[in-house]
Amino acid sequence: MHAVDVVEVIDALELAGVDVWVCGGWGIDALLEEQTRPHDDLDVIIRADDIEAAIRVTRGLGFSLMTDELPQGFVVRDMVDRRIDFHPVRFRRDGSAVQEIKGGGEWVFSAPGLLGAGSVNGREIRCLTPEEHAVRASDQPGDAGYEPDETDRRDLRLLRDRFRITLPYPYDNDTA
Repeated sequence: MHAVDVVEVIDALELAGVDVWVCGGWGIDALLEEQTRPHDDLDVIIRADDIEAAIRVTRGLGFSLMTDELPQGFVVRDMVDRRIDFHPVRFRRDGSAVQEIKGGGEWVFSAPGLLGAGSVNGREIRCLTPEEHAVRASDQPGDAGYEPDETDRRDLRLLRDRFRITLPYPYDNDTA
């Protein structure tokens, strides 16, 4: 997934009225306002009420359903293996957003954590804040005992160094 692809997807979704927050690797790169590494996919948060619209829009861009893990999420993929990982949420009155976890439970995005802003290829986008990315990285849904890999650690170190945030366990001892 390249920067021009990210912009194309976000533009198409927003043109159709789908609110989008970028998270994951592209969300981190958006905050840093530069691409720091190659990305296999684009992770986006959308309102659960916009699932059908998101599928329709991405179908128009040549994507088809690859994985259906609803209510937790779904992944679409196109013929050249571009992938979009959708994380549908329902908003609470306090502005936080809840993603249901398949099999029970929920993952909560804080209201302030959804106020991040960055840019990809010069295009301003909404994304998670650096702090929310750090919290989410240490709290993988459905992955009890999740062990971060070197890419995860590098991404979080970049956020720590740029935004002077405190990293949670297991990233808090990374000094590289």
